[in-house]
Amino acid sequence: MSSLPPLREVIARHGLSASKALGQNFLFDEQLLDRIARVPGPLAGERVLEVGPGPGGLTRALLRAGAEVVAVERDARCLPALTELADWAPGRLRVIEGDALKVDAERALGGSGHIVANLPYNVGTALLVGWLTGEAWPPWWTSLTLMFQKEVAERIVAAPGSEAYGRLAVLAQWRSSARIAMNVHRSAFTPPPKVMSAVVHIVPAEAPAGVRVATLERLTAAAFGQRRKMLRQSLKGVPDAAEAMARLGIDATRRAETVSVDEFVALARVLDSAPSPRP
Repeated sequence: MSSLPPLREVIARHGLSASKALGQNFLFDEQLLDRIARVPGPLAGERVLEVGPGPGGLTRALLRAGAEVVAVERDARCLPALTELADWAPGRLRVIEGDALKVDAERALGGSGHIVANLPYNVGTALLVGWLTGEAWPPWWTSLTLMFQKEVAERIVAAPGSEAYGRLAVLAQWRSSARIAMNVHRSAFTPPPKVMSAVVHIVPAEAPAGVRVATLERLTAAAFGQRRKMLRQSLKGVPDAAEAMARLGIDATRRAETVSVDEFVALARVLDSAPSPRP
């Protein structure tokens, strides 16, 4: 396999620059990119979905690791640089031009596989929530290795009682394990963003029985939508929530940030087991 020209040279040749509108920030450090590609474990022969590859810095690292990559990129300016990569690794890189929020990721990948991405800041959380809230579980993805703003990463792994704990933590932790795999300094990017970044690694776990994801979503949206209010106020609009809290011995004067993931799961289970109201 022939060597690739430096990424900076490819970017200069194609006249590329990071688009602020698309939330782009380019990474050039190959050692750092290789470290990110190692987070999910050995990738030789594994299928990997990458979102927002840009000119292909992380894509190169994934290909060097032996992965078979499907890359979804909406910025047409980056497609020629990605085509060069596809020629360098015949049969191991397929590029899809499109919006990742609208692409059927499972179908694009052709089945199960890892998702590894330096997510565009403006769509990263929406994509994550979509991957976490699928009804089918275990999900089609084997693991998620995703770079976010550090503040978002801390919200994903946050523990109850912390400032960062909220709906995102519950959705990420009720049937998955989530950890921060590494921090990435803002100076590693071109152009440097205003904030620090972190790579989060999420692996699916066994889903608690008797809980529907839609119920948990509704419960956490209400609870954290008014997080400074007591649960008896924030959950007022959730049918049977007061009775469920009383049954479980959860003090209704508590606030959402003090309620553990297990307690939210227990509440959702009781709500799902409640008889449907008569017409």
